[in-house]
Amino acid sequence: MQGFNEHKLSRRAFLAGTGALGLATLFQLNPITQGLVRAGIAHAADRVPTPGSGKWVPTVCQGCTTWCMKEAYVQDGRVFHVRGNQHSKITGKSGCVRQSMALTELYDPDRVRYPMKRTNPRKGRGEDPGFVRISWEEAMNTLAEKLLDLRERGVPERYMTTRGRYGGFNGVMLTEITRIIGSPNNISHSAICGEADKFGPYYMEGFWGYRQYDIKASRYQLTFGTDPIAANRQVSFAAREWGDMLDRAKVAVIDPRFSSTAQKADEWMPVKPGEDSAVALGLAHLILTEGLWHKPFVGDFVDGENRFVPGQSVSEEDFDERYTHGLVKWWNLELKDRTPEWAAEKSDIPVDQLVRVARDLGAAAPHVGVWLSRGMHMTPRGSYASMCGHALVGLLGAADNEGGSMRFSSRPTGKLAGSADYLDELAKVHSKMEKIDRRGRLELPALKKGKSGGGVVTSQIAESILEEDPYPIEVVYASWNNFAFSSTGVRQFEEAFAKVPFMVISTLNLAETTMLADIVLPSAHSMFERWNVVANSGNGYGVVGIQQPMVKLGDVKHDESEIPWLLAEALERKGFSAPLEYLKNEFRDPETGAQPKNGEELGLYMAKIMTKPFWDPNSDVGGTKLGSWDEFRKVGMWTSDRYPFRSRWGDMGTKTGNFEFFSEGLKEALKKHAEKHDVSIDRVLEVCNYEARGDLAFIPHYENPVRKGSESEYPMLFVDAKHKLNREGRGCNHYWYTGERDVEPGDIKFEDAAKINPTDAERLGLENGDDIRLVSPAGSITCKVSVWEGVRPGCVLKSFGMGHWAYGRHTARDFGQTAIGGNNNEIIPLDFDRLSGSTVFAGQNGVRIEKV
Repeated sequence: MQGFNEHKLSRRAFLAGTGALGLATLFQLNPITQGLVRAGIAHAADRVPTPGSGKWVPTVCQGCTTWCMKEAYVQDGRVFHVRGNQHSKITGKSGCVRQSMALTELYDPDRVRYPMKRTNPRKGRGEDPGFVRISWEEAMNTLAEKLLDLRERGVPERYMTTRGRYGGFNGVMLTEITRIIGSPNNISHSAICGEADKFGPYYMEGFWGYRQYDIKASRYQLTFGTDPIAANRQVSFAAREWGDMLDRAKVAVIDPRFSSTAQKADEWMPVKPGEDSAVALGLAHLILTEGLWHKPFVGDFVDGENRFVPGQSVSEEDFDERYTHGLVKWWNLELKDRTPEWAAEKSDIPVDQLVRVARDLGAAAPHVGVWLSRGMHMTPRGSYASMCGHALVGLLGAADNEGGSMRFSSRPTGKLAGSADYLDELAKVHSKMEKIDRRGRLELPALKKGKSGGGVVTSQIAESILEEDPYPIEVVYASWNNFAFSSTGVRQFEEAFAKVPFMVISTLNLAETTMLADIVLPSAHSMFERWNVVANSGNGYGVVGIQQPMVKLGDVKHDESEIPWLLAEALERKGFSAPLEYLKNEFRDPETGAQPKNGEELGLYMAKIMTKPFWDPNSDVGGTKLGSWDEFRKVGMWTSDRYPFRSRWGDMGTKTGNFEFFSEGLKEALKKHAEKHDVSIDRVLEVCNYEARGDLAFIPHYENPVRKGSESEYPMLFVDAKHKLNREGRGCNHYWYTGERDVEPGDIKFEDAAKINPTDAERLGLENGDDIRLVSPAGSITCKVSVWEGVRPGCVLKSFGMGHWAYGRHTARDFGQTAIGGNNNEIIPLDFDRLSGSTVFAGQNGVRIEKV
């Protein structure tokens, strides 16, 4: 594989000379064409392009969790440009840099383009897998043989699938065929993404999911660690509307990092890591004591006299709540003592700033957006931090209200059939066994939607594999993920995957997890080379869009339709026909009733099934009126009616129907989990490392941060941030990604930088560009130091994304051996927020800096 430095002058000079990512993007045709030539797919000289002869083809970008509706310009068998879908009421034709970076993924010269198998039995970092090309038939036959061997031995549960970036068809391969084989182990990436983010909104408002924000009608945006205009959900929409919003609204950013959003904010509040909940509680305290809560939603004292006095309890009979539940309990148990002075001491945010922000929030209510982030809640006690942040939404009357936050709009897609009718007795028994991530055990409640073990504990699987508890894993199929890089416990994942006897992965690149696999399957690019259906919400609208094949590079297959079909055919050839019967019988063309004859037809028919409610003339789902499948395919998306504000007030899906400051739903969920293990709720909390006891466990409350590493040995706190060029962990193998890293202030072109405040640099005797080692209780990495005023003193700020020892020529210094810089996840200790199942990435993770 050709090294990046061999092209140092021409490539670096070209992009460095532009001085900005935006200018570099103007020249995107050149590197894409170069990529085509290097890949041997096409040669520019072979074709004479005719300007304007191409067409715009609808698709969906999955470069972040926004999943924006897009259109790709296709001409002469190539994709040249991407824009927002002209029919979108969320983004229109606008977009962000990630849509263009998708093209660098598509035409990456280092992409996997044909199936391969391992010839070196040794696995591990630094080992050359010795991959050689094989046919799809050999690949699928080998996997089928391994799965049938498990069934013949009566241990089908030893098969595990893992999911990363996904589309609407993912359950067919990863869940349903897995169940038919007889395994319960469909493990998603969700716990390394944002399960704690959903915890507070679910147990207070009855919605397990991300939120959308009515930015256009907002009068205040309060963000806990989020960077909406650069690297968070709804970036394209936020970036388009944020400037206009600033003409009428204020913004406060609570973040130890001076983010892009902070740079345009009215208030930057550089909080001490792990103390976000103290800020939220201090704001809530003052909002109540000064009578600033939104009374039409929350209610008021019966006689109109405000009895919320610091340190004094209130009688519940004196307050008449309207659409909330438990406000006075919350005050008496927690809030009465959480003064701004207390919050200032905990968070290092000045009292006068806390007071000013609280008053501005009250003045803007209910038109307030409150954003939560992993920096706030992906901590060892993050479920309660999530509740603290979301409690402000209820207090300010911003739930389901104009200018506030809303749950996702209705998107009534057609349902893909389950596999229950195709399970034999072996599968029925073994598919109900305990899952490999141990969810639902006493120490891992994972209380998704109120169910013990209802969530996933993604980062637990490595330890489970190594300890063979609850059983060994012998066969793994991984789809579009790289847990040996993207999760904490990186070395443990490497060891675990090396231990698995047989592992298959469908992927775009030879990333770290792929280097540990036995068979590598080249996946179609989600945005340009496959059928799929993707749904999301924004700006008060629900949207459902299609991805569709428009080009094809190499011998790639659709990971959610063609690969399950090929596996089912291989299993049938060996005498196990149930998976293929399932695919043929359950996924017929909804227009003709025809069975699929191959994997591409399977993908097409599933797309038509899921979107039928939007193009069937007899459907009454509302929203965009589309009269046929052909019309839907041409438009590429359906849009719901406008969000019905306040329609859920009094019917929120909680136990009481109201916004619950005292969560009856969480009380019931913890009670059921405790009874399942024959212990008390207090014992559950003790085992799971929470401080709350008694009724405190059911309300938003302060929990002391869990510090990893003593302050004496690891005196600084590590802050993991998301770079604005990250495409959900992909797209990094391009010189845009490495050469334009300084679009984030303080980062260094072509290097991996840890940013520290000038006061810390002076104290440590460090200067810009020095080589340093970051050491934590979990491990150590090396990188450059960058001295930047935009990081809170006492913190080390580093963007996630660099540190790949594999993946491609632009990411690794020596492919398969050494990285450019280091992976943040190597120095973040493995831990969980156990109530939600989330992996810990934030909070108080201690580090020290050593000059190399």
